[in-house]
Amino acid sequence: MRSGVEVRPMPEDRIRLERIVAERNTRQKHVWRARIVLLSAAGVGTMEIVRRTGQSKPTVWRWQARFAEAGVDGLLRDRTRPPGRKPLPSAVVRQVVTKTTTERPPEATHWTARAMARAVGIAASSVQKIWRDHGLKPHLVRTFKLSKDPQFEEKLVNVVGLYLNPPDKALILSVDEKSQIQALDRTQPGLPLKKGRCGTMTHDYKRHGTTTLFAALNVLDGSVIGRCMPRHRHQEFIRFLRTIDAQTPVELDLHLIIDNYRTHKHPEVLKWLERHPRFHLHFIPTSCSWLNQVERFFAEITRKRLRRGVFRSVTELEIAIHRYLADHNERARPFVWTAEPAAILEKVRRGKQALESQH
Repeated sequence: MRSGVEVRPMPEDRIRLERIVAERNTRQKHVWRARIVLLSAAGVGTMEIVRRTGQSKPTVWRWQARFAEAGVDGLLRDRTRPPGRKPLPSAVVRQVVTKTTTERPPEATHWTARAMARAVGIAASSVQKIWRDHGLKPHLVRTFKLSKDPQFEEKLVNVVGLYLNPPDKALILSVDEKSQIQALDRTQPGLPLKKGRCGTMTHDYKRHGTTTLFAALNVLDGSVIGRCMPRHRHQEFIRFLRTIDAQTPVELDLHLIIDNYRTHKHPEVLKWLERHPRFHLHFIPTSCSWLNQVERFFAEITRKRLRRGVFRSVTELEIAIHRYLADHNERARPFVWTAEPAAILEKVRRGKQALESQH
């Protein structure tokens, strides 16, 4: 034991120390600290304590001195240590946050960690920590568009009403066309997927023409009526309406949710609709493609079948599309619409307020 340090635990201290050693759930660092004190009180020499506890000589001396200074409680807590680096001044943190949210770097669209570090005079890792602590992600951007349709609320309530409360003896069809689908062939065959390597495909391609997919999504069961045609004029749209008419029960009314593309309002289309009174068109507001559920289907077919596909002709592309439609309809499931009109209108109101505050 070091000179000037006496380890003489009181009876109640000895009971606490023995309980710490015997308790199975005690943290191990507390166990060997208590053992050091008990062995020291029993007159065991320093080298023997080192051998029994597996700790170094300076460690034994440290906890002997800590017990003499603070008792058993001193063994159960660690002294706080000063940080390895001084924390950044709050003024520097505010400067980084302010510049990130209100300024842009010269000749660039957004801040990078290195650019901000040069501008403020701190390390890039410090900039990243400040951004992480404040939830800032200047490298990301999300797109949006608020509709300027003067009948926005009326059309929104009408379309969402069809989703949430469809009329009896009627089908709700979400209709649109995906135009300019390209039949792309790669210039070289890609390498297959294997352990440690993803599949590959060449960045360049050969164009073999385009097709347009007309699709009508049945909102009630998720099935899709689809047809590929070379163009998307009013003639092709009328042809697709005839397809819908032929593939749906004649006793049901058809409510078509559709966008404001001029082809859908062509005089010849309107004449055809007059001769087929069971068709009812419901136009979504302008700049609101998210309101048309068939867009969700277009996203799926693009991601699963088209984007990484290889097609050596338009015919091969159309065959692939129709096979996907057949497979989709065999296991069709509807997209469930849950947003109420009031909630959507409230979000639009907040968006307009945010825009007005910025401009």
